[in-house]
Amino acid sequence: MRITFLGNGDSMGTPRVYCNCSVCEEARTSGGNIRLRSSLWLEEEGQPPLLLDCGPDWRAQMELLGIRQCQLGLMTHAHFDHIGGLTEWADACRWRLETADIHAPRDVLNDIRARFPWIERQLTMIPNDDGMSYGSWRITPWKVNHGKNGFSYAYLFENEVTGVKWAYCSDSISLTDGQKAPLAGLALMVLGTSYVEEQYPMDTRSVYDMKEGLQLADEVKPNSVIFTHLSHDVDVNTDYSLPAHVKLASTGMQVHI
Repeated sequence: MRITFLGNGDSMGTPRVYCNCSVCEEARTSGGNIRLRSSLWLEEEGQPPLLLDCGPDWRAQMELLGIRQCQLGLMTHAHFDHIGGLTEWADACRWRLETADIHAPRDVLNDIRARFPWIERQLTMIPNDDGMSYGSWRITPWKVNHGKNGFSYAYLFENEVTGVKWAYCSDSISLTDGQKAPLAGLALMVLGTSYVEEQYPMDTRSVYDMKEGLQLADEVKPNSVIFTHLSHDVDVNTDYSLPAHVKLASTGMQVHI
């Protein structure tokens, strides 16, 4: 499987319109810190590409890929930064006289229907509460704490031939022991860490910070870690002395599993 990071930003992206911090200003000039909302493009031989989350930067992300068609999607939860591009995707399908399939747990699909009650004319919604197959991979969702924002879903990808596993957990914090269990034995953990070290009270927070992400990685011990869902607190020009197996996601980054 080839994994391409279409976006690595938090809900506001970087630069933030209202902000003049050094990271946002750098993003407006040299651009190293420009961040679109978090999304992945997954490719498996013999299968149509699979879009993981479809935020409001979907159009720009498709243009960066040079892609004119998207047939298959996988959603983690129904917050706008993860589903805001569905209306443009649906409209693209309308113009192409086609439909596409969206997979997500049933409660996520119900939230999408409530927000966009017309969208099933073009996007067929398929519950995946019991998991789904994608080529040689078994994809299984599990519910995770999303702090003050309620809950999200993470996804475990397990190759049914080789047994290799990786996981995508973009929006979570304070995982319980049960929620951490699927993270054991991973080749790769993609984890959302919005801040380097977030100073706000825990009851106001919704995503791990990098310090906490490193602690989680020490506990579950994946072979490699990529931090995504980064806010304007994170500067790519700063050396955070991360361990060799831990990296920050960047737009266009590709990983092969």
